[in-house]
Amino acid sequence: MEKPDTDNIPLTVSDMKRMKRTSQAKIIRRALGFSQEEFATRFHIPIGTLRDWEQNRCAPDQAALAYLKVIAQEPEIVCKALEVQH
Repeated sequence: MEKPDTDNIPLTVSDMKRMKRTSQAKIIRRALGFSQEEFATRFHIPIGTLRDWEQNRCAPDQAALAYLKVIAQEPEIVCKALEVQH
């Protein structure tokens, strides 16, 4: 009989409840190196909405999730598209 791996103990239900899932918005923002304020301003997202997403108080809807995916893939193109034309 094989000895159990004591360094790789399965997580219990209690362990899972204590763990917090990092929001997609926060992962993207951090990967791009922006503060919440910078990210919100640059990509025209209300700061309160971004904070709610990051703190898992609410989740982005499908359109917002699609927007976040585009930001993650092509942040410079999104910035250019959002520039105000005079």
